[in-house]
Amino acid sequence: MLVAIVAILTVFGLIAVYSASFVKSLVDTGDPYYFFLRQAIWAFGGAIGMFVIARFDYRRLAPLAVPLMLLTLALLVTVILVGVEGGGARRWIGIGELTLQPAEFAKLTVTIYLAAWLASRGSSLRSWEHGLLPFVLIIGAVSALILLQPNLGTTLIVLAITVTMFWVAGASIVQMAALLGSGLVAITLLALGAGYRAERITAFLHAEKDPDGIGFQTLQALIAIGNGGITGLGLGASRAKFFYLPESHTDGIFAIVGEELGLLAGLALLLLYILLMVRGYQIARRARDEFGQLVATGITTWVAVQAFLNIGGILRVIPLTGVPLPFISYGSNAIVALLLAMGVLVSISRYGNDRGGYLDQHPPERRPRGTIVRREPAT
Repeated sequence: MLVAIVAILTVFGLIAVYSASFVKSLVDTGDPYYFFLRQAIWAFGGAIGMFVIARFDYRRLAPLAVPLMLLTLALLVTVILVGVEGGGARRWIGIGELTLQPAEFAKLTVTIYLAAWLASRGSSLRSWEHGLLPFVLIIGAVSALILLQPNLGTTLIVLAITVTMFWVAGASIVQMAALLGSGLVAITLLALGAGYRAERITAFLHAEKDPDGIGFQTLQALIAIGNGGITGLGLGASRAKFFYLPESHTDGIFAIVGEELGLLAGLALLLLYILLMVRGYQIARRARDEFGQLVATGITTWVAVQAFLNIGGILRVIPLTGVPLPFISYGSNAIVALLLAMGVLVSISRYGNDRGGYLDQHPPERRPRGTIVRREPAT
């Protein structure tokens, strides 16, 4: 089921990217297939990576957690120092068209590192000095580096992933209350502190007061979805992509889907995300070791929260955050990172479930170093 859902979302995303981007591609490059071909190439590479990872035991990632985390921190620092600027932000490393966006891959590497770290804490996780304080320092360092790019949307996703994992690992209610309370205060201050973030709040609350300025994207997204009605105008027939809706092939692609294919297609897309979320959390619940449970929880939360932030912003349920719609929006790094994460999730389902997987096939002496087994209480 998981592989089928991912395949449907990815193929649908390629169709949506072509439909939403061919106008911009033609105007900017003279080639209507420019964005589509690049998305297809990276999706193909990501799919290969997904199937390769799915065939390897995910527990081999645990010993790599620290090197992956150190590499992530190094890349995030490099972005700040010598990164490529675009759209008022510095989020990429690279030359020309070949670029790397470390923040996209940080979602996966931070999930792996934190899963290994939390699984090793045991009962000490509930203590403030050995549990909450180190957790805050670890996540605070990553979040600060992503915020400096600046990239509040990705920071929110990383925080949602890590806090959820912290709770699943066994954090106390008092620790969670302290985290959520301080987090809400910090996010509010950050959202109101920078000019562009404050404008997004204003656009969410009072878009109609400045329809040609800060409220333009918010209102155009709603107009596009309204134009689609129940069944849509037809595939390829969007009007908003003719430069009415900014970033129509990235942040605003859900509005193009709604305009061309209507409410029914939008609901079908939501259903696919819900099914993926249910399946992901099922894999986490059935995992026999804590490392697998936490990694599956983090990856599933990543997709669910990112989809909510994108669709919620387009529908004006929440302020726009600028995050791409998982598997659907154009973005080479985003699609590769997501497909690699899905490979890890499939591996957990294959090798770590409670219906005869890795642990049944591999006695203790044949398991790789770093395997963590969650022991059930005696009855």
